[in-house]
Amino acid sequence: MARSTLRRADRVSTILDRISGDGSVDAQALAKEFAVSVATIRRDLQTLEDQKLLNRTHGGAIAADVSYELPVRYRVGQHRDEKLAIARTAVSRLPHGPLTVGLTGGTTTHAVARLLADRFDLAVVTNALNIAAELALRPRLKLVMTGGVSRTQSYELVGPIADRTLGGLNIEVAIVGVDGISARAGLTTHDDIEANTNATMIRQAQRVIVVADGSKVGRVHLARICALQDIDEFVTDASADPAALAAISATGVTVTVATSDSR
Repeated sequence: MARSTLRRADRVSTILDRISGDGSVDAQALAKEFAVSVATIRRDLQTLEDQKLLNRTHGGAIAADVSYELPVRYRVGQHRDEKLAIARTAVSRLPHGPLTVGLTGGTTTHAVARLLADRFDLAVVTNALNIAAELALRPRLKLVMTGGVSRTQSYELVGPIADRTLGGLNIEVAIVGVDGISARAGLTTHDDIEANTNATMIRQAQRVIVVADGSKVGRVHLARICALQDIDEFVTDASADPAALAAISATGVTVTVATSDSR
């Protein structure tokens, strides 16, 4: 995709990627790169500063002095090909015939939902509003929503209402998205309430597949979801750190590296 045709959400996602890697961005350089006006870039930077995702400077912006969770609407364009390959691999693990699948929130699990949308023998249990919207109009598929309190950052419904709903269900395969996975800390995310709801889904599942692109491997965040011993398979992409994957595999988890031609 040419830089000049980038949608605003993709543009700000790229800006945040650049901030994360380089620590700062220059408004003039961004305007030239994206073929937009400097005023447009300044509006983008102002929006991101309002969300406390960066700090504006005279000529551009610098990284915010905090560890933040990037809102899901800005994560959709990141590692898109890798996430699709991961989703295809995860879907290939699902047996044919009637099946109850659980999906937590996340951009990779959303890609999984899109691949499942045309199946007619599924019941999908999810606490993610964007996944529910994707599947709600699919008449051959049964959709079960948890209820709960909405998290703006992840579009997930979390908390005691969601936990009680999940606690009364039997899920055959749960496909779980995470913000971090490591041999030491297990599965982690930014929010403790979200972590608890995701852990509840995992406990209700007979089989658990974790999906996350390579940027999540080796990362550790505030809230622990569960230990690696509570999951069965981890699907990621070739950008993941080999040493971190080896450590995860050593715990007994099946590690699968998806490729761009995964089907």
